[in-house]
Amino acid sequence: MSPGGGDLELAERVARVAGEGLLTRFRRPSEGVELKSSSADLVSEADLEAERTIGDILRAERPDDGIIGEEGAAESAPSGRRWIVDPLDGTTNYLHGLAAWSVSVALEDEHGLVAGVVHDPVGVETFTAERGLGAQLNGHPIEVRGNAVLGEALLATGFAYDAPTRAAQASAFGSVLTQVRDVRRAGSAALDLAWVAAGRLDGYWERGGKVWDWAAGRLIVAEAGGALEYLEGEPDGLMAANPKLLPELAALVRRSEQGAAR
Repeated sequence: MSPGGGDLELAERVARVAGEGLLTRFRRPSEGVELKSSSADLVSEADLEAERTIGDILRAERPDDGIIGEEGAAESAPSGRRWIVDPLDGTTNYLHGLAAWSVSVALEDEHGLVAGVVHDPVGVETFTAERGLGAQLNGHPIEVRGNAVLGEALLATGFAYDAPTRAAQASAFGSVLTQVRDVRRAGSAALDLAWVAAGRLDGYWERGGKVWDWAAGRLIVAEAGGALEYLEGEPDGLMAANPKLLPELAALVRRSEQGAAR
């Protein structure tokens, strides 16, 4: 048995179960759609049901573990371990019938992240990682691309929900865009990180994400040979790329943000 004691298998199973439920609602009339922090920040009955499904299974099989989820799950952890759940990363895409959305499930203990899963039900792809054991896509090993030339880099980013932060990000975005090959904005941070790990993207940066947006993807990138760095400030941010490219990407992002703030 792996060091995780079956934890990765459990994470993958709950992500798949939640994904199956989400697929049954996908591209059908939406139910229970509400606003959260802004008009761009949505939640639906699909999100809530997926989080309930994941929580029920985890509580039954790991009753001493804690859970934190995007849609409100927040339970203590007598075991010192905590499951971090984003039941539907990319809700806006999902509600508009766009395919870029995912289920993200991670487990952390006192030493950091133990296991992580980003499941793409539409693409039938499951990205997984276990601490110290590498990263996989549908059971096959993956690794980050080795590109170290920023001008040839294909990047991904996202934007925060509140208007002032979005405006600042938009101002900095142009400076980044002119110095790289191109930038994609898919709408699911978990998928962006998984795609970096699989070598489809060279790097990623974003401000305003939450622990559940990044937890599983962070581990998958790291186990695929990638590097990560936090962006200081408010809101904080995350950058990911291969170790050769990340320092230059980080310098470009910080320089672009400073220029936009003047």
